[in-house]
This record gives sequence, structure tokens and C-alpha cells, in this order.
Amino acid sequence: MRISAPVCLLLAGLILYVLSISPFVTYMLNKPIEEKLGYVPSLQVVKSLSADLKELAAASLVMKVMMYYGGEISKGMEGKITPEQIDLQGMSRLVHGAVKLDPYNMDAYYFAQGFLTWDAGQFKIANELLEYGMKFRTWDWQLPYFAGFNNAFFLKDFVKAAEFYKLAGELSGAPIYKSLAGRYLQASGQTALALAYLISMEKGETNTTLKKNYQIRIAAFREVRRIEEARDRYLASAGVVPASIEILVMEGFLSPPPSDPYGGQFVLENDGKVVTTSKFAFGAVKKTSRQRAGDIHERN
Repeated sequence: MRISAPVCLLLAGLILYVLSISPFVTYMLNKPIEEKLGYVPSLQVVKSLSADLKELAAASLVMKVMMYYGGEISKGMEGKITPEQIDLQGMSRLVHGAVKLDPYNMDAYYFAQGFLTWDAGQFKIANELLEYGMKFRTWDWQLPYFAGFNNAFFLKDFVKAAEFYKLAGELSGAPIYKSLAGRYLQASGQTALALAYLISMEKGETNTTLKKNYQIRIAAFREVRRIEEARDRYLASAGVVPASIEILVMEGFLSPPPSDPYGGQFVLENDGKVVTTSKFAFGAVKKTSRQRAGDIHERN
């Protein structure tokens, strides 16, 4: 049976495609964020080109960043990358560009609040973005709610936190946010407040990957809260801060022993503060168990 020339060309093309697609995929996986998401021209160019479609252009930028981030978080959970390999600055630039195109874009502010604070540690940048959004989304109580949390939990600016929570209470009509303003003025109880915040974020999150990310962080913070409560009971009983978490476990103040879902090891610092070697991020634990034990010994 003879094969016609067009069929031969088609088969040859398919073979070349199969041979080339594997290295292409590998190349795309290693490209920086701007290239992975496609070429993104300057904001002024995007504005002029999008004309009356600025909202659509902004939504497209946010979606590109969310898809990239979702993929990187999945790889982090599998231990394939470390947090340092995620281009958080590139993500921030694209999200900021999106809100300049469309200052009413809800997803941009909510998504940025998730990665700029917990993952990038850019608390002031996150607040600047939220305050920018408040000028346009004047009805949205969640933006001052986020800003209030950032000021209290991360920046320890309790006066600003109270102002934002008062605004969140006025916009939502819920008195709980006004009462939170007073609670944020307290020096203790920050873990409990963080849990309340994260639980509210998890309930409102629709992206499956980000929802899972919140759930893991909630589990980690619940373990921290268990340790803190055991520490306080020990302090009330013995009159001193416990020297280690192991003492709390051995003397029956903490059961079962705490487990960090990020793979780290919880540690009590000299002042009683609870920290973890994972820093609440996948892939951050690089030291061996012996090295971590040495670090703990030095602190104690």
C-alpha cells in the first residue's frame, strides 16, 4: 500500500512535533514569570491598546498571576521548589499594573493580600495597594479589614489597625470589627487573632489551591495556639516560662505533641514566643535534625 505525499508530510510533521514538545515544555517551566505569562508591555502601552477593554485586560493579568502562583504552590507542596524560587516581585508588579488599569478589580486586591503578606512579607506594599483600592471600592469592608489585620499582626501599629477596623465595622454593619480594634491594642493574643483572620479568608476563597494553602496555615497556627495555651498553664503553675516544648509534653501540659504541617519543628524562644524552623512555608526547612537541635540548644 503506497502512502501519498500529503500523508507523509503530515506524519513527518507529527514526529517533529513530538520530538520538539518535550524540550519546549522544560524550557517554559524554567522561564521567568514575565515570559511564562506571555510578554506584558508597559502599563501605558496596555492602557492605550486596551481602550474600552481595560477591565478585561486587568482581569487577564490577574488570572495569569493566579495560574502561575497556583502552579508554584503545588510544586512547593511536592518539595520541587523552595519559596525563594517563586517570583513574588514579578507577581506584585503585574497585580499593581492590573489595579492601575481597573481599580475596581476585586480579585487583584484579595489575591495580593494573600501572597504579599504571608509569602512576600511586603506588608507596607500590601497596605498601599489596599488603601488605593479603598478610594474606589468605597463600599468594600474587606479592604480595611485586611489593612487592619496587617497593621496589627505584622506591623504592630495598633492605632492604624483600630482605624481600619472601625471603618470595616461601619461599612459592614458588624460590631465585631469595632471590638477587634480594641483587642488589637492588646500586646498578647496575636495568634488567636491571626486564626480568626485566616479562617475568614479561607471561607471566602474560591481558588482551590489557595484555599488549601489557607487550610494548611490554619492547621499550623492552631498548633501554635495549643503550645501557647500550654505555656501559659505551665507559667501559672511553675511561675517561670518553660525552657522547651519537650518539657510541656513530658509534664502533661501539652498532648499530643505538636506537629508542624510545613515539616518544621516548633521551638520556644527564651521569652516564651513560639516559632518554627519551617517559618510557615514549604521547602524552608533545610537543616538536619542535628543542626536544628544545636540551634535550639544555643538559644536555651
